[in-house]
Amino acid sequence: MIRNFNIPEVKPPERECNDKNCPYHGNLSVRGHIIRGIVVSTKMQKTATVMYEYIIKDHKYNRYERRRSKIHAHNPPCINAKEGDKVVIYECRPLAKTVAHAIVGILWR
Repeated sequence: MIRNFNIPEVKPPERECNDKNCPYHGNLSVRGHIIRGIVVSTKMQKTATVMYEYIIKDHKYNRYERRRSKIHAHNPPCINAKEGDKVVIYECRPLAKTVAHAIVGILWR
């Protein structure tokens, strides 16, 4: 049973995994925000640190400011994102103290 998330640039993984927290092969439901970012670190087990950029408007000066943030996301074995990959992550239920997102696909390596 493979789920489809209807994101045009993301294809389901070809490999299978036995991870219960995999959005494709496990019981993890993903919903909420979709974030595109770059994997910065994969030193934790089954977890990746993803950095993403966003824009905030400064109302006083009527300009826009770029900011960055890092998110810990679950990295299932069937996707296995490496450092430098551009990925799509979805929000999910909390999996650990700092992990509440899951990697759904790789845009490019």
